[in-house]
Amino acid sequence: MPKKKAFDAKKLVKMVKDETHQQEIMKAFGFKTAGQVKAAYLKALVESGEIPGIKGGRASVKAAKVKPISVGKRGSIILPADKVTELGIGKGDKFSVRKTRAGIALKKI
Repeated sequence: MPKKKAFDAKKLVKMVKDETHQQEIMKAFGFKTAGQVKAAYLKALVESGEIPGIKGGRASVKAAKVKPISVGKRGSIILPADKVTELGIGKGDKFSVRKTRAGIALKKI
């Protein structure tokens, strides 16, 4: 991933408010695409406090309290009853199990 360009946020906001043409802004800051100009402008507006930043991403979401899932003496995976109900698993259901990059995947068969 390319390194992000450092730029003077106040200068960029002023140029946009002064209705400077996009090509001139690109030349002044060394941006190669209109998308870079728009992203930098949004970042500058957030930094200056003129608009609020977007809340989101993985870090901002609080994880639900996780109940541990254990493996019994014979290798059986033990799920809490409420999790079984939540997932719609019934007595006698069969699953295929496979390893994924994210962990383990169960697929009802």
